[in-house]
Amino acid sequence: MSECDRQTGEEWFDIVDPQDNVLRSAPRSVVHGGKHLHRATHIWVFNSTGQLLIHKRTAEKEEEPLRWTSSAAGHVSAGEDYEPAAQRELHEELALDGTLFRMHKIFAGPDVGYEHTVLFGCRTDAKPTPDPREILEYRFMDPAEVARWVEESPSDFTHPFRALIRWYQQSQ
Repeated sequence: MSECDRQTGEEWFDIVDPQDNVLRSAPRSVVHGGKHLHRATHIWVFNSTGQLLIHKRTAEKEEEPLRWTSSAAGHVSAGEDYEPAAQRELHEELALDGTLFRMHKIFAGPDVGYEHTVLFGCRTDAKPTPDPREILEYRFMDPAEVARWVEESPSDFTHPFRALIRWYQQSQ
């Protein structure tokens, strides 16, 4: 479970500098409200045929509701590192556990929600069990099809996912 303030129940994140060095920690509302640089992780789940699991965020999500995004994603809690956060998010959002491999890092800026984001991959044919508070629906698609969809309808997708899929296209 992510670190949170015991009295308010609010999550705490590390505020970081442009090079991703920790400066201090603060509650989520302060970090987001002040547009402070902080950390996030995304996980792409690939099945044995190479299809990528993407999901549509619920309407209740604070940021970018009802948009498609990575298989799982979330903030890195204060004092936490990227890979444990990715394992936690994968389990919390999809009830999946697996070996992660690091794929890419995007440095923070306004176009990606002020988040330094590390993308991890996971290969599994295990059936996901989506958390209904996070995920409205999911599907497996060929990454090239996802890239075409992002190109044709970018507003269907979250900002960080669009940046990650652009990187993925260029790296192939």
